[in-house]
Amino acid sequence: MKGRDATVCIVDDDDSVRRGLARLLRSVGYRVETFASAREFLQREASDGLGCLVLDVRMPGESGLDLQQILVAQGRNIPVIFITGHGDIAMAVRAMKMGAVDFLTKPFDDQVLLDAIQQALERPQ
Repeated sequence: MKGRDATVCIVDDDDSVRRGLARLLRSVGYRVETFASAREFLQREASDGLGCLVLDVRMPGESGLDLQQILVAQGRNIPVIFITGHGDIAMAVRAMKMGAVDFLTKPFDDQVLLDAIQQALERPQ
């Protein structure tokens, strides 16, 4: 599923970040679901409408990188865009090697995120 019909899932432990990103994405027509942790996202019922993940790197419990690794191991080919305030080159390289679409450091321009989401949704799954 592509474009505005796809659901963008935001996984971030910071409530204000989740709310802000959800507001931005809904304002341009995306369907959005938010999750406070990797575990919470993994409990989500699988559906065909999932377009991509906007995923924080550092969270309590499983990190965003852990979640990406779990999804890859499960054979779930979900495009991932990482966001982080504490990234480094090694993290970015690991994420990209496992197939991430982009790795954005906070603060980032809204349009950069929107462009990354569009790129993720255009990726064949």
